[in-house]
Amino acid sequence: MNFIVIAFSLLLGIAQPQKAEEETGIKWMSMQEALAANEEHPKKIFIDVYTDWCGWCKRMDKATFQHAQVAKYMNEHYYNVKFDGESKDSIVFKGKTFTFIPQGRRGYHELAAALLQGKMSYPTVVFLDEELNMLSPVPGFQPPASFEPIMKFFGSNAYKDTPWEEFQKNFKGEIAAAK
Repeated sequence: MNFIVIAFSLLLGIAQPQKAEEETGIKWMSMQEALAANEEHPKKIFIDVYTDWCGWCKRMDKATFQHAQVAKYMNEHYYNVKFDGESKDSIVFKGKTFTFIPQGRRGYHELAAALLQGKMSYPTVVFLDEELNMLSPVPGFQPPASFEPIMKFFGSNAYKDTPWEEFQKNFKGEIAAAK
């Protein structure tokens, strides 16, 4: 009997860290889920525009979006959307239906093109305010220490009264740059 209790306890102990590990990282929503949540409780929306074939997108997922401090801040201040720039799903955004446009071997989603202002570069992250107005697209891979001032510039509303250059110059980050 003691063996069963010990074995069960060990199994629970093993399962616990895995569960905690699964809960780390940014909590992602679909665009529809974020828009619905924003109607109920307005909050800024963060959109990671990626593609399945993008190596830098995968690297940003692992290095930046799984970083504990980044994830904690993003989950508190934003509805976070993972959006495939080549998605075939139609999306209604601000009263307009956006669809997939076949082009060449792949194609692109009209909403991705709108969010990226026609510059189809992956990864690009996009920040929207509570009224779904674009604050800024930010192209390229951002490691956690570089992403921190960006997420806090918009998340803290500093963008409303402080120029980016001034904010960046005076920013005291909590995330150390990888060496």
